Amino acid sequence: MSLAQGRPYLAIPGPSAIPDRVLAAMHRPAPNIYAGDLVEMVATLFPDLRRVALTSAHVAIYIANGHGAWEAANANMFSRGDKALVLATGRFGIGWAESARAMGVEVEVIDFGKSAPADPARLEAALRADLSHQIRAVLVTHVDTASSVKNDIAAIRAAMDAAGHPALLAVDCIASLGCDEFRMDDWGVDVMVSASQKGLMVPPGLGFVWFSDKALEAGRRADLATPYWRWEPRAFGPDFWMHFAGTAPTHHLFGLRTSLTMLLEEEGLPHVWARHDRLARAVWAAFEAWGRGGDIALNITDPAARARAVTAVRIGNGGAARLRAWCEAEAGVTLGIGLGMAAPDDPAFGDFLRVAHMGHVNAHMTLGVLAVMEAGMRALDIPHGPGGLAAATAVVAG
Repeated sequence: MSLAQGRPYLAIPGPSAIPDRVLAAMHRPAPNIYAGDLVEMVATLFPDLRRVALTSAHVAIYIANGHGAWEAANANMFSRGDKALVLATGRFGIGWAESARAMGVEVEVIDFGKSAPADPARLEAALRADLSHQIRAVLVTHVDTASSVKNDIAAIRAAMDAAGHPALLAVDCIASLGCDEFRMDDWGVDVMVSASQKGLMVPPGLGFVWFSDKALEAGRRADLATPYWRWEPRAFGPDFWMHFAGTAPTHHLFGLRTSLTMLLEEEGLPHVWARHDRLARAVWAAFEAWGRGGDIALNITDPAARARAVTAVRIGNGGAARLRAWCEAEAGVTLGIGLGMAAPDDPAFGDFLRVAHMGHVNAHMTLGVLAVMEAGMRALDIPHGPGGLAAATAVVAG
């Protein structure tokens, strides 16, 4: 007998759960896009987008998903034939490299695999070897959504400084912004990209690019920027429509205004980070207990290198795929696929899944997901150790 009736829960790493207040803010007639409430409200978004990234940098808003934000950053950083160095720690690091390469950028990838963070020493060595400074930018994901690796951005910046290399540092914060601690200015980041559908708790459709004065100056020499992707008019355009290269994404912007208020004014970033940390550690504790009696393991062994937004795990012998199917059909909980951990036609693809704990989530939501997963493992006779839920509740209890 299925128990999936009632409100379903999407525990995938984006789109994340959307607060009712954000949905309510978007539920309105189409506004005037030339004057009035919309124009006045949007003016308040830019300083708060800087606050959520802890930066004084410029910011551009695009009608796009995260892949569009990649393309916007690429278009403004590079000319055709320029060189990028990509530090890949999962599928989305590779994806950003593929995006740049398809636009005519020469791309060198240092691939650290799918279960470990980037090594700053290897980056420093690669930059020291670039004696003619052909590398225009270093690209890295803060959190790779597929592998759940979190990279140490401050250490990467320190390696670049130690090498004395002038490349820009560009960071993908699509999965981490509003979940994991990120400090754009303190960590010396020149370009940062993100999107609306994860920690910012807004439906998919908005892409963001923050860029420093150094990046702005470098971008003025880039020949890949087209009228739509060019970031200067979006950041500085005196006319409202120039911020969006045409019609604004009106309802998404009203939703974003509400979500930024919730994050910055009502909860506060330190608490947002602490909440995600506590919920993530509860998930890790459950899997560590389950793994003591079965072929179950967290993808990232070092807690310091684990995302606080999403957790990638392996359940052997196709257990992950079977558990995902049971949770959705029998309990109304959708878990994330093991994206990028194995090819879809590889039998090992069924060994991986992801549990999201990003954005508008609390203790009962996360503990509910874990309880459903344990019920599914019992129902499917997937071997697992005892005490997973007790370990998770102990973390939540503090």
